[in-house]
Amino acid sequence: MTLPGKENMRDMEPADVAVTLRDISRRFGDFTAVNRVSLDVKRGEIFGFLGPNGAGKSTTIRMLCGILAPSAGTGTVAGLDIIRQPEQIKAVIGYMSQKFSLYEDLTVEENIDFYSGIYKISPEKKRQRKEWVIDMAGLREHRASRAGILSAGWKQRLALGCALLHEPPVIFLDEPTSGVDPMSRRNFWALIYHLAEQGTTVFVTTHYMDEAEYCDRLGLIYRGELIASGAPDELKTRFMGEEVVEVLCERPHEAIDGIEEIAGVRHAALFGAGLHVVTEDSGTTMPVIEDKLGRMGIALHSMEKIMPSLEDIFVSLIEAHDRAGERQREYAG
Repeated sequence: MTLPGKENMRDMEPADVAVTLRDISRRFGDFTAVNRVSLDVKRGEIFGFLGPNGAGKSTTIRMLCGILAPSAGTGTVAGLDIIRQPEQIKAVIGYMSQKFSLYEDLTVEENIDFYSGIYKISPEKKRQRKEWVIDMAGLREHRASRAGILSAGWKQRLALGCALLHEPPVIFLDEPTSGVDPMSRRNFWALIYHLAEQGTTVFVTTHYMDEAEYCDRLGLIYRGELIASGAPDELKTRFMGEEVVEVLCERPHEAIDGIEEIAGVRHAALFGAGLHVVTEDSGTTMPVIEDKLGRMGIALHSMEKIMPSLEDIFVSLIEAHDRAGERQREYAG
């Protein structure tokens, strides 16, 4: 079976590709954290690596950054081989983790100076790049403040600036908005868009579905395997065989169990103030849902077929992946 979206890889010329992975795997003893992942990321693209905690996102990034050697497979970052040239990769990429990697006892300026030294930025360029970071991050009024007293949003901007000091062609952001307030998240993504417009390739991991919408393309990873890839709209329109019905009703927590008993319903989940019901045929299911809720004494406010969200797509693909795995185990048994 062809991985959804994998055909896109053949459309890219080598000169257009900033990151490549071919059947990359990483094992820790008997545990396989990443299992034969293949993907390409275009130059100047915002590529989102989406998946739940423990899916293999951070392990993949660590291999791409030259921090962790793969157990199998091949890959390149900015034209450098992840197996043979890990140290060269570290020198030309930017990397930002969810912990921000800042020295909290140092001021904003001192953190920037420290990373300028790490990246061996020339003395004549050091001041220019420092001022660029301070302006980009909006930290002019905080330049003498210790990093430890900054809010999470300001720390996030400073960490991004430090990762960009040496003007890397590719930057890896590992859960960069974890624990940051919604407004800071939005401002951060405005910076990401600006970087991509300037030609920087951005590879970002996240488990926030709303953030995934901001990416040019996505890779969905689950239990170490890439289960789909493509643009957000492509994933919504091509890779879901079921239909989604939005149900707004009283006591939605109680309604879930009853709705999931209906034939043809794959699953139901809370979504905002209502429910998203994934079903094989919305036309057949909707009258049955209305009848079921009536018999349960639950008032139905509204119900309509809707375009699947990325969360709906991901849940559907995960369930399909698990069903395929169960069939394989039954066949092997």
